[in-house]
Amino acid sequence: MSRFARSLGASTLAAAILAVGALPALARSPSVSTTGNDISWPQCKGSYPAGQAFGIVGVNGGLANTLNPCLASELTWALSSSGLSAPGVLPKAALWVNTADPGAVVPVVADWPTDNLDPSGASEGPGTPNADPYGTCTGANDQACAWQYGWDRAIQDMRWVSAAASLPATTPWWLDVETGNTWETGSSGLANNVADLEGMVAAFTWVGKAATVGIYSTSTQWGQITGAPLPPTSALRGLPDWIPGARTLSGAQSTCRLAGFTGPVRITQWFGKPFDGDYACP
Repeated sequence: MSRFARSLGASTLAAAILAVGALPALARSPSVSTTGNDISWPQCKGSYPAGQAFGIVGVNGGLANTLNPCLASELTWALSSSGLSAPGVLPKAALWVNTADPGAVVPVVADWPTDNLDPSGASEGPGTPNADPYGTCTGANDQACAWQYGWDRAIQDMRWVSAAASLPATTPWWLDVETGNTWETGSSGLANNVADLEGMVAAFTWVGKAATVGIYSTSTQWGQITGAPLPPTSALRGLPDWIPGARTLSGAQSTCRLAGFTGPVRITQWFGKPFDGDYACP
């Protein structure tokens, strides 16, 4: 991505609308690779990788509630992947989303929920099929509204993707969990952060019917945001991990041997030029 360096300062994209343009020229590649690449809004004005085995596209414009303005063309790029990932097997295309938990602080963000109605108009209130497990959201700074905020962001992400491309319902979603975005602090705040991410997972799993929802982060940042270890009943337990930090492909291959912070390590990333590379762990 590298989201650690490039996903910040994107507030100017908060009002972005879906801009479907021609697919930029692909960067030259000598041969088809068994590794992949991930791209998002920073690549909108340049070329895209070529010859990738799989592509992972960022839905947002750097913040959890903004849109990547070239989402459609980047999804077209991802779907052009060879599908020859190795040694692990991954689909041609996958998605990643920014995450955050701003909380009900002053000034309260405009999209902080005040009830259990999501952007599609459906209710996640008590007694509904996908009821908020933390109770009724009333606009407070609590787990119920944090869960609803995560659910709402995921619903919006899915609507953006549906408008941009036709993808299988089983397309994987990866949650980008980094300290660069806004998170709550303190014991109650960390619990709210966990609820927020659980809400996103619930929406992608139950509404989007995603076969895979995973976490992109590092063990350090994950601990700072969630206060790991997770509660025994948390829906985040067991999710596959996508771990960055390597500088070379061989380093990314070694990263596969690390212990995951929520579940097994499925993908590793190395910071490349001009594009980050991704390796499918065995």
